[in-house]
Amino acid sequence: MLGAALRRCAVAAAAAPRASPRGLLYPAPGPGSAAGMNTLVGYDLVPEPKIIDAALRACRRLNDFASAVRILEVVKDKAGPHKEIYPYVIQELRPTLNELGISTPEELGLDKV
Repeated sequence: MLGAALRRCAVAAAAAPRASPRGLLYPAPGPGSAAGMNTLVGYDLVPEPKIIDAALRACRRLNDFASAVRILEVVKDKAGPHKEIYPYVIQELRPTLNELGISTPEELGLDKV
């Protein structure tokens, strides 16, 4: 069941160009436009790097930098007390982040706010 839900999230993240820019994390007009990321955020798990990669690419296609950074903030929050998870995810996403020109919340100084 969880595998199917994650596949739906990945499909929704990949289909995000049809959604509004706010549709990645916030409710937006249209059926199911926010369902993928909202469902994924609702689970008690850290998404796989390939799912986060798809979501970041969707944000870049929409030219929505704020949502891309918010996704990374959510991943850090989901990692919780497990300090080794977030650096691993960032390590796996580093080529994508460099390719898309997306900065991490730490690079932007948002972790100090």
